[in-house]
Amino acid sequence: MTNATRDEPSVEKYAKHVNPAFVKLLGVFGYGRLLVRARDVWVWDHQDRRYLDLLAGFGSVNVGHNHPRMAERMKRFLSEDALNFVHVGPSAPAADLAAELARLAGPPLEVCLFSNTGAEAVEGGMKLARIATGRKGFLSCEGGYHGQSFGTLSISGVEKMREPFGDLLEGCARVPFGDLDALEKALRKKDVAGFVVDPFLCEAEVTPPPPGYLRGAQELCRRYGTVFILDEVQTGIGRTGTLFAYQAEGFVPDVLVLAKSLSGGVAPVGVTLTSADLHGRVFSSMDRFGLHASTFAANAFSCTAALEALSIVSDEKLVERSAARGVELQAALRKRLAGHPLVRDIRGRGLLVGIELGPTDKGFMNRLAPSVVRSVSRNVFGQWAAVKLLERDIICQPASQHWNVLKIEPPLTIAPAEVEKAVATIGETLDEYQGVTALMNDVVQRLGKQFLAGWAF
Repeated sequence: MTNATRDEPSVEKYAKHVNPAFVKLLGVFGYGRLLVRARDVWVWDHQDRRYLDLLAGFGSVNVGHNHPRMAERMKRFLSEDALNFVHVGPSAPAADLAAELARLAGPPLEVCLFSNTGAEAVEGGMKLARIATGRKGFLSCEGGYHGQSFGTLSISGVEKMREPFGDLLEGCARVPFGDLDALEKALRKKDVAGFVVDPFLCEAEVTPPPPGYLRGAQELCRRYGTVFILDEVQTGIGRTGTLFAYQAEGFVPDVLVLAKSLSGGVAPVGVTLTSADLHGRVFSSMDRFGLHASTFAANAFSCTAALEALSIVSDEKLVERSAARGVELQAALRKRLAGHPLVRDIRGRGLLVGIELGPTDKGFMNRLAPSVVRSVSRNVFGQWAAVKLLERDIICQPASQHWNVLKIEPPLTIAPAEVEKAVATIGETLDEYQGVTALMNDVVQRLGKQFLAGWAF
């Protein structure tokens, strides 16, 4: 990274006034880039260098960056003198968005609670579950991620996210993802208000559910009187090759949580979608209508953006494109990386794909010291691969809780030629590391250089 980037005022201001530790972390590997504009699947830095985006705002930009239709619609909205925050009556954009989501999700999901973020939307489902059941406990999955508010941290499946904050909500427990026997054992006490689960472990192993798991979990929850809350913040709106991930198993959850890509990449919005029956058990009286509210929730700008995003997804057949590109992506990755001594698995569905990096039975060091290779892979390899990909004009990141899993989730608008570019670049990058020795040599050299440079961004 050039001195020009290190000296950029925005970088210095961010380090001083926003998140010093984050900028220092970026400086450890010399990762720094000042990314300034984007269009579709491409992002540019302040020196006009172009990158293929395989991150998509952690799944927030399914329709691509700054889609022309989205830009035109929001310009039109701003020219209409619309009332953005409506607190004393119904909002037409909110009503239209709720009706469209109900149509897309299908019965019995027909009532929306609005919020601003995915975490708030998950907590909306937790509130529903507590009041509707009269219970306090919650179940979630080991490795699951649902946000960073106190409520969602309480159900986090990642200990390092919970531990710094001390006591959180009581009665929260976790079960292994994909294990229906463990789930039933935990539900038998009939003290669980809600079971909150991701369809995929997006921030852990990027693991799809075993066939029938989600449907089976819904059946168990109904048997024991627990509300089934499906967190599709990252998987919803076409990411996994169906509009909603649960549709692959042919059932409907009690509560569906959406955010991220519903925004169209321009306006924060979160939605908790549920049945009229469940909603009525919580908000049935006039003194309870405001139990879940927010100043900015259901603002007209965000709802208009969400409606346009849904329209783009439909008109451009992005769900179908996600399914097709996902098959192409996984097949090409498996062919390109076949036999690699540090590639353990390639898995996913649609355009949510994980490349698991770590020891196999190939390679001298893998056989001699598998625990060393495993440790290096888990703690270093994924992030190091992301750095090397950035230097080859690819934006990518490992799963936030498992740095040995490189996560691929581009905008759903990605074209076949761009998939080919991604696979070729990933292959070239990983070809440099046929064993842990080469990886460690590169990492140590970079760290030494960055140390002498004062961990410069």
